[in-house]
Amino acid sequence: MAKEARVQQCQHQAVEVDVQCHLHHCCSRLHRRLHRQSRTQSSTWSILEPRVMGLRMILRYTQAFEAAWAAACKVEASTVLIPSELEFVVGPISFSGPYCKPNILFQLDGTILAQTSARVWGSGLLQWLEFTKLTGIAIQGSGVINGRGQEWWTYSDPNDDDDDDAFRVELDKMPQIKPTALRFYGSSNVTVTGITIVNSSQCHLKFDSCQGVMVHDLTISSPENSPNTDGIHLQNSREVNIHHTNMACGDDCVSIQTGCSDINIHNVNCGPGHGISIGGLGRYNTKACVSNVTVRDVNMFKTMNGVRIKTWQGGSGLVQGIRFSNIQVSEVQTPIIIDQFYCDKTTCRNQTSAVAVSGVQYENIRGTFTIKPAHFACSDNSPCSDITLTGIQLKPVIVPQYHLYNPFCWQAFGVLYTPTVPPIACLQIGKPAGNSVLSDGDLC
Repeated sequence: MAKEARVQQCQHQAVEVDVQCHLHHCCSRLHRRLHRQSRTQSSTWSILEPRVMGLRMILRYTQAFEAAWAAACKVEASTVLIPSELEFVVGPISFSGPYCKPNILFQLDGTILAQTSARVWGSGLLQWLEFTKLTGIAIQGSGVINGRGQEWWTYSDPNDDDDDDAFRVELDKMPQIKPTALRFYGSSNVTVTGITIVNSSQCHLKFDSCQGVMVHDLTISSPENSPNTDGIHLQNSREVNIHHTNMACGDDCVSIQTGCSDINIHNVNCGPGHGISIGGLGRYNTKACVSNVTVRDVNMFKTMNGVRIKTWQGGSGLVQGIRFSNIQVSEVQTPIIIDQFYCDKTTCRNQTSAVAVSGVQYENIRGTFTIKPAHFACSDNSPCSDITLTGIQLKPVIVPQYHLYNPFCWQAFGVLYTPTVPPIACLQIGKPAGNSVLSDGDLC
């Protein structure tokens, strides 16, 4: 087909940008038409090419996604369509604002697969698909984002004693820095619904510095032994609602980090994984603040932890206004945890300061555990205060590789509103001595 004919073909597609057009080199002319006609023509841009292997073709697919986004960015309430029954292998992409029009819909019905060539990732990137500084961005559909994390997981520990030739070859192939599959940064009124995210090399879905987030009817899945594969990671974000979502992964189903407030998580299934965690907070002697978090109506199956708050020694700040309610646990190792001595290695340096924890409600936490029903390890300098326990009914299940322990408390203060099963008699009733919990450095 002659070049002019190919351009005419694109013009007849109602300003729809697709991979076919991009590969025929007519997108640059099409974009000039889009700039003039974006408000009178169709506002849907489609990616229309099935997967073709080879680095050159994959780079062109990545460019085609970027071209479709550049066109949709100019039109308010536009749609980028990833058609069903098609697969696209793409490298890292940033779908960026802040000058995009609001309310763009990313309709994902096909499958997006991460590139596994080391040349694409260079020395390593922190994210694969990233949406930044957007208003009203939505991703919805029945499609799949597949991070193909197996390429990273196989040899993920550079300190492994089995430093054989195969390990060195794999390190040469893939960088040690592993990307999050899907990240939103600095955006407001964000919706993610319906899609499936599988086998991210690290975190599956991350929201950083976002406000007004809605996640529902989502499926996240990676193997139980996949390292650091959090389901949903929240940081510096507020007004977040996560519900009717299924998560199975190798780390926290939901991880809530510093700067988060007004978080509502309900009607989700978690397992396998490490449960739902606030923290770790205060690492490297930093200040951390988390407030107004509700986790309710959650099922957890064979997770390492249930609902957990974890902070590093040496930090400052405050965790307050936390409610865990109607949590059903099944063969969870430790369903209830506050750990102000969190350490992800063999030993950590003892430090006196800590992120304060105050005002934590546990209501109707029921089911079975395999190691310990509750673990409250709080700081001497900053004891946990205002812990309330209501309707706690946890029964042991004997698992051959585990040893059962009684509830543990250290410097944990609060109220037992109803008897617990088993009895958690170690909780100190009332408030810490002097009723002085928070220092000036803890105030948020």
